[in-house]
Formats: sequence, structure tokens, C-alpha cells
Amino acid sequence: MTAQDTATGTGESATDSTVIRREDPLGSIRAMAAAHNNWGRWGQDDVLGTLNFIEAAKRVEAAALVTTGEAFSLSQPFDTNGPQKGWRRRTNPVHTMTDTGVDAERGNQGFPHGFGGADDVIAMPLQCSTQWDGLGHIFDQGKAWNGRAAGDVVTSEGDLVTGIETAAAKIATRGVLLDVGRALGPELGRNDGELPDGFAITPEHLQRTIDLQGPSSQVRRGDIVVIRTGQYTRVRRDGWGDYAGGAAPGLSFSTAPWLHCSEIAGIATDTWGFEVRPNEFDGAFQPLHQIAIPNLGLFLGEMWDPDALAEACAADGRYDFLLTAAPLPITGAVGSPVNPIALR
Repeated sequence: MTAQDTATGTGESATDSTVIRREDPLGSIRAMAAAHNNWGRWGQDDVLGTLNFIEAAKRVEAAALVTTGEAFSLSQPFDTNGPQKGWRRRTNPVHTMTDTGVDAERGNQGFPHGFGGADDVIAMPLQCSTQWDGLGHIFDQGKAWNGRAAGDVVTSEGDLVTGIETAAAKIATRGVLLDVGRALGPELGRNDGELPDGFAITPEHLQRTIDLQGPSSQVRRGDIVVIRTGQYTRVRRDGWGDYAGGAAPGLSFSTAPWLHCSEIAGIATDTWGFEVRPNEFDGAFQPLHQIAIPNLGLFLGEMWDPDALAEACAADGRYDFLLTAAPLPITGAVGSPVNPIALR
């Protein structure tokens, strides 16, 4: 595969592969779901999916990676100046002060002895900024994770089975940064560390990144993989534009077998929608989500900010770290805001 093959985001392994039949998206999705499926792997009652790969020994292994004490937040800001544009009622956070220093100065808070304080409230969709997609977020052919009927899982009362609260204490493990934008840039004729919008990241691209980065970026069972495409770097410089729902670099549908066979616990990207946009099928919407969440039980992170971490990793050549990324235990939620912390 040459740089020319991949520069448009349609490298030959994706374009020519039988897993992507552009004229038959439904058939392609059904075939992929049948070939790569974890239903029943952890029993009929399972609610954790691939988080089952994070065992106690895995956390001990991850903790040993902390040698300098450096800590990096991988979260984008949660504020009104965010990426959302109102699609499907997704808005940016609205932060309101309910008590302020002005109230304290004027003594109208009702407290004795000069005591004063400030309070605030926030209203926001749970997936407006850095977040996890929970297992109740996406369905395939009317089925939720583990083959359950979607309507039996998520109702107007929320996710009654796989609500995000089930993962509250689970996501602490080895993290691996695959800085695809930086690694592949020279081969694509770019020196800015940013993949172009519409670039489809294939399994070959992931392996090439691992090879270039070295042994510390080898992906193992129970890891959470953080993909840096460089798109967030670009929008932070140039403005949000169509970051929310527009064209973006991202994972190709052809990565579904890799996501399955690697036995990772989760994967996150610096883009709005995780997978390449425009999607690789005519008339399809987020087809890789349709495989990853309901069929693999894989946790997907979106709108993460790995840039500062990426600089540190590039400086010393060490791409693995302890990652903690607990969702808020919001009962019945199908996603959650998160402030992922990478410790090195």
C-alpha cells in the first residue's frame, strides 16, 4: 500500500475488501455482525461487554507504568463554546450560577457571621463533549448488546439493563496511544501531524503506527486504545466548523475484525464520531458503531483530547500509561461525560 493509495482515506484494504460492499450496506453490516460477535461470551446476563477484559491483574500491570507521576487530562472543555450544533437536540453545556460572590458581598444569602458561598448548575446532553458511548446507545436490527431486544433494554425510564452506572468502577487499565496522525504524516506528505478529513484508518494503518512508535504501543488484551487523528488539533486552531457530524478522519469499517480479535476493553478518538466520515457506504449511518457496540459490546470514547499526552509520548517514545476514565454513575444513562486521566 502506498501513500497515494491512502491519502484520500480510501486505502486499498478498505476500498477493495469484501467487507465493504458499497452497493450493499445492509448485507455488509449483517455479514460483519455475524462474523464478529461477542453475544453470550460472558453469559446471558452480562452488562459489561469488553470491560470484562479488564481483570485485577491488568490494573496491577497498568499501575506499574506510572514512573514519573505526570498526569494528563484527555478531556475537551465543557462549556457553551463547544462543538455541538443542535443535531438531535444535542446542545453545548449551559452553566448557570445560582449563588455568587456578589450575593455574598451584599449579605443577601441568609448565612450568619459573614459566611458566603457560590453554587452553580449545569444542563447538558450527556454526549456533548468528551464522553463514553454506553452499551445501550446503539442497536443493530432492533437488538441491543448480548442479543437483547432493544425495547426491553432502553425505555423512557432509561437503560434498565446496561445503564452506564454498571461501568462506574471498571475503567482503570493500561492505555495505549496510537498517534496515527503523527506517525503516518510523513508517508502521506504531511508534516502537521493531522490526518485529512475523510481519511479511513485501516488495520494496516494501525499496525504501521504501532511499528513506527515501537514496543510500548503494542496493543494487548484489556487495553484501552486512544487514537489521535489530529482533527481536534485542527479545529482548536481553526474553529469548530463541522466538527460535530461533518467530514472527519476515523476508523474504517474494515477495522471491525481488529477491534474484535485484539480483545481491547475500549477505544477512543479525538473526533466527534469515532469512525470515518463520510461513512464508507452509500445511505448508511455510522455502520462501525452498529458492529462495535451492540455486537462486540465495545465501549467507544469520542471527543477526547490526546494532544498534550501525544507530545509527551513523542518526546520519550513511551506510548503506554495508566488510564482512568470512569463514567459518572448516572442511573439508566446510555452515555456519560468523562474526564480521562493518563498517568505516566
